Amino acid sequence: MKKRVTGIGGLFFKSKDPKASKDWYKKHLGFNTDDYGCTFWWKDKQGNDATTQWSPFKDDTTYFEPSKKDFMFNYRVEDLEALIKTLREEGVTIVGDMQTYEYGKFAWILDNENNKIELWEPIDAAFK
Repeated sequence: MKKRVTGIGGLFFKSKDPKASKDWYKKHLGFNTDDYGCTFWWKDKQGNDATTQWSPFKDDTTYFEPSKKDFMFNYRVEDLEALIKTLREEGVTIVGDMQTYEYGKFAWILDNENNKIELWEPIDAAFK
């Protein structure tokens, strides 16, 4: 079977003041922040460039729904279309439809505690 999750693609959380959070992390922890948060660059096992995104969202965001949690994890995957098909067959709740952008494909599921999880088949080169 093909590998399902290959790594953490992002950490997303609610914040009363996302700009203040980004500024604090920049000042005190050296995050290289922009409008979206901070992109961490690293190398995968094959030596390819890869990214992990850190992003505070406004506390009234609906992006994490239907989850009631103040956070959402994004996991990197290899073949999102095949994985969604398999997860659907396994009875996993799929949230919405897969979306495709120049930086990759995205789909959303709910885990056993109804936490929304974002699955991302990345195109890291789009961030260069």
